[in-house]
Amino acid sequence: MDLNLQHKHVLITGGSKGIGLACAENFLNEGAKVTLVSRTPQNLANA
Repeated sequence: MDLNLQHKHVLITGGSKGIGLACAENFLNEGAKVTLVSRTPQNLANA
């Protein structure tokens, strides 16, 4: 599905696992630039 997200930037809080990580992967697949935010630096490094 083409959501026309090229040249868009998405900020995802809680993006290191679960639904947030799945959303981030989908946004990346659609061509968006993605920034993840997490409370735990270790989880963010593993994402």
